[in-house]
This record gives sequence, C-alpha cells and structure tokens, in this order.
Amino acid sequence: MTLTHDPLMLQEAREIPAVIERQLRENRAVTLDLLAALRASPPTYAATVARGSSDHACTVIKYALETQLGLPVASLGPSVHTLYGTELRLRGALVLAVSQSGASPDVVETVRMARASGALTVALVNVQESELARAAEFVLPLHCGPEKAVAATKSYLASLTAFLPVLAELSGSEDLRAALTGLPETLRRTLGLEEAASELAERYRFAENLLVLARGLHSGVAQEAALKLKETSGIHAESYSAAEFAHGPKRLLAEGVPLLGFAPVDAAREATETAFAELVAAGADLRTIGPGQGHLGGLRTPSTGHAVTDVVPSALAFYLFAAHLALHRGLNPDEPPLLTKVTRTR
Repeated sequence: MTLTHDPLMLQEAREIPAVIERQLRENRAVTLDLLAALRASPPTYAATVARGSSDHACTVIKYALETQLGLPVASLGPSVHTLYGTELRLRGALVLAVSQSGASPDVVETVRMARASGALTVALVNVQESELARAAEFVLPLHCGPEKAVAATKSYLASLTAFLPVLAELSGSEDLRAALTGLPETLRRTLGLEEAASELAERYRFAENLLVLARGLHSGVAQEAALKLKETSGIHAESYSAAEFAHGPKRLLAEGVPLLGFAPVDAAREATETAFAELVAAGADLRTIGPGQGHLGGLRTPSTGHAVTDVVPSALAFYLFAAHLALHRGLNPDEPPLLTKVTRTR
C-alpha cells in the first residue's frame, strides 16, 4: 500500500510536544484545587480504572505513585461492579479513571460507585463534556484536541503526564518540576529520531511475533507497545517484565522470536541491562528504545532528568517506530481491521 500522505498516527504523534505544553499550562488551576483536596484528606491508597491504552497509562501512574509517594495502587476491574454488582469499599481512596473519550459505560459506572462510597475521584479525560467527566469529582483534561487515528498516541502520552504536576507538588521534587518544565522541548528533540525509528522498524518488517520487555516505570510503555504492534501491524506481540521473562517465556528464544526492550536510566537500569545482556548472550535478537542503551543498538531517547518523565519520550519514539513499521509492511496504521476508535464495554 502506498499512501499519498503521512498517516494520522504519525501526524498526531508529531503534535505531542504542543499537547503537553498546553496541558501543563491549562491545568494549573485544577491542579491547585486537587492538591488542596488531597492535602486536606490524604488518601491511604489509590486505585485506577481504565481499559486498553488508558489502562497501560495507569500502569505507569501506578509506578509513579508508588515510587515517588509510597502510595499503594491497585487496578480495579470495572466488571466487578457492572457485571457482578459488587459495591467496593473505597472510602479514603484516591481513584483515578483514565479515558480518551470518557464514554465507556463500565468505567463511568465504576467511578460513580467509587464516588458514592467516599473515594476522591479524578478523571483524566480528553472529552471534557463526557459522562466520565461528569461522574468524577475532579477532572484533569488531557487537552489533546480531536484524536482521529484509531491507534491512540496523543491521549496515551497526555494520560501519562496529566497527574504529574500534582505528583511533583505532593512529593516536593524540584527535579520533577524541572523535568516537567522542559518536557515539551525534550519531546521535540525526540521527534528528531523519526528517521532512525523508521530504519529500526525496517529490520522487523517480516516479524510475525515480537516480545516486548521492560522493568519498573517503563512496564506500562511495554504493554502499550505490544498492543500497538497488534493494532497497527498485525504482529502477535506480548509484553513481559524483563525479570519474569526468564521464568518460562525465555523458551521462545529457541524459536527465534525477536525482542524489543525498553532501556531506562533510573533505579531499574542495572537490573534491566543485566537481564538484556544475559538474553543477548543466549542468542536473543534484541534492540532497545529508551534513554539507557548500553552496548545494544536501537533508539536512544533524550533523558528528561527524572525517571517518571523519561517514559514519555520512550513512548513517543516507539509510536514513530510502530507507524513506520506498519508502512514498511505495506499497511495503513490508521485502518486496522475490525477496530473502531471508541469501544463501549459493560
């Protein structure tokens, strides 16, 4: 397939620096209001509710809250309430719901239940007039503007960052504040990797299977990467913890399945590099994306100066890679078979 224009997935990925810049500017007032509520009644734990790419963003948010605040985070299964009819005991919890459309009935109903039970509910949502936005006590808009590509890019990355100004203030981290200030420019520099991303994608052109590995904060990016590879290229991709991969899935190396790893420069760096080195020594075909690369080839993304924000350029670089991989395979990443932009589940 030959396209006469760049796919929407690439066009929207290139908008991300401006999206994050707008989000940081426009959300200042609601950030202060939410901070006041959290300081007045500090939560004892947090819970997330989301589906698909939004749930992968929640994995990153989980690691951010746990590593920076020591606040335990659980993932709520929306069907527990909507199908099984259970009223969860969520008094004292911070409940974060993430959605681009804010239209999925099971997420909306779970947030309504959580708010009625006494949780402090926050919606990270792009459509500010949505049912989810009305159901939550606080709304942190993603400020993506219209997102037309079926494969979400802007909304996923904006979901990673929407709560971070709150986190920076609660943790008192000057490094995180500085990283957020500089993040739009760092993302602009990341867009300069597009040609290299296309070159890396070329080597996976004929892959039918691909395993994606990460540790810690990058785990949610690996989950998102596996989903996008399925959506846009029809590749059977699965994500694993680099620590758990050796417990059984490593057997797949004997079948010649290639690997894609996310390489951090945070506290998970040494453990991740050791795991990747052992896999390469065992004969793995492995390339990496991220700020930490060691001796492995791939895409080295610019560091933001903080572990929590480092995942954002990594995810953006992957989106460039995924879109070009689909094009190399003669596919249009904007037209995945059987899929639509908004999925409503109960």
